[in-house]
Amino acid sequence: MSTPTGTLTTDDLEFLGRPLHGFLTVAQGPQPPQPRPVWFEATADGTIQFFTAPDSLKIRRLRRDPRVSIVVAAPVGERERWVSVAGRTTVETDGAHDLCSRLAARYWDLDDPVRAADLAAILADDQVRVVIHPEAVHRYAY
Repeated sequence: MSTPTGTLTTDDLEFLGRPLHGFLTVAQGPQPPQPRPVWFEATADGTIQFFTAPDSLKIRRLRRDPRVSIVVAAPVGERERWVSVAGRTTVETDGAHDLCSRLAARYWDLDDPVRAADLAAILADDQVRVVIHPEAVHRYAY
């Protein structure tokens, strides 16, 4: 059953706390949506955040129109479940490297020297933190 709200529930936050990919879609006016997989973190205050390079296409588009949506689904082999969040974003210049480090530890085995080097390369570059402020949350669980 799909149920809409304007905020993330405790069950949503638990589900979104898993190392799943979110599929982010940025508003693009007349162009068709181009979802991209992203690492993300759902916060205790009910926002969702991710990091990206300050000159990325996502950021250029968000500066024109801050609306986004992100969909996160359970992997194959589990019962069907997804959460979709739509809202406006803010781009923050602080906290991106800390977020990147937390997410890398969540998604990668940082004892692997290749992954540790990948993280070091990301941290060597400028990053910004994008915060999604939910306006509509839809969920489905079967």
